[in-house]
Amino acid sequence: MSWFNSVELGPPIEVFQLTKQFLEDDFPQKVNLGVGAYRTDEGKPWVLPVVRAAEKVLANDETLNKEYLPVLGLDVFSSLSSKMLLGVENPAIAENRAFGVQTLSGTGALRVGAEFLAKKLGKTIFYFSKPTWENHRLLFLNAGFKEAREYRYWHEEKRGLDLEGFLEDLRNAPEGAVVILHACAHNPTGCDPTEEQWGEIAKVIKEKKLFPFFDSAYQGFASGDLDKDAWAVRYFVNQGFEIFCAQSYAKNFGLYNERTGNLTVVSNNLANVAPLKSQLTLIIRGMYSNPPSHGARIVAHVLNNKELFDQWRENIKTMSSRIIQMRKRLREELESLGTPGSWNHITDQIGMFSYTGLNEAQSLLMVQKFHVYMLKSGRISMCGITPNNVNYVAKSIFETLTTLPAKY
Repeated sequence: MSWFNSVELGPPIEVFQLTKQFLEDDFPQKVNLGVGAYRTDEGKPWVLPVVRAAEKVLANDETLNKEYLPVLGLDVFSSLSSKMLLGVENPAIAENRAFGVQTLSGTGALRVGAEFLAKKLGKTIFYFSKPTWENHRLLFLNAGFKEAREYRYWHEEKRGLDLEGFLEDLRNAPEGAVVILHACAHNPTGCDPTEEQWGEIAKVIKEKKLFPFFDSAYQGFASGDLDKDAWAVRYFVNQGFEIFCAQSYAKNFGLYNERTGNLTVVSNNLANVAPLKSQLTLIIRGMYSNPPSHGARIVAHVLNNKELFDQWRENIKTMSSRIIQMRKRLREELESLGTPGSWNHITDQIGMFSYTGLNEAQSLLMVQKFHVYMLKSGRISMCGITPNNVNYVAKSIFETLTTLPAKY
């Protein structure tokens, strides 16, 4: 007998399945537009120079050891992370009403925050954008939420934000529901609300007494400007909201496999901070006990050193600028070929991903015929586009839309 005979084969995770297919493909012009990781103009992974510099210093620091970190992580890392997110002069920082908790990247911050909301505040309903990062739904349901609901976000015909649908769905949400909001560089669409639209969104969330849970995976990486990419989060805090915000250093520091993240918590009452920390401690203790130190020490070392901090800001400008340039090049190539439809959305969008507008059949054809690996939703990672393959990608899209035309 086996206890495991009833276990069914789970569905593959699309983005990892695509990467496996890509690696096994021997087609010389193959292109991987699925993986959400930065690539150089040569299509290679990039370890940030500032990370290399920090690691050398840390490796030579004989005072460091391999002892456990506290359950809530490296305090200097969390403190600097929350200040970077909210701004050092933010009243919540000045009044000690905001604090950070080191987590296992942004995913861990989302999970820890969601479990706290479900188990300590009794939250049962959460809202996420349609579409959103595929892991949001799974994370919150696994954390104890009972009901997942979508709010409209992407307008197919306009290829932009469906603000009216977004606000209507929030107005119909029950009081106390949790709303997941992308701080910047919305995944997968690359389409963000304007500052004025954020104001309208905040107004409805306040009226309906909803709880905003921000996911900040791309601060600095999206526009190259740390302050600009944190605008929405800071606006909500300045409007008096209590929030959770999951921060990731996978993209903006390139620390993908170090799992370095932070959960920033903002309360309107200083007296709530100690109880919040104590309950988050118990949640983490029963989940993974305490976080790893290496990535957190790298980030803390850089953020605490003006010279390295300035160097890091140049690194993120390098990454964001390359992506912006590839957006421009792809649009130019598509338009020069006379590709059906309008392509201004490619340059209107921001961040790592672009929602091309290709439907599932067209996206599958891109993979099967042209060896351009992309999600069936039509999402592509702009990092995978380089000066050497942008023409091939554009021609593949052109031929796909010619072979399988759709209403644009």
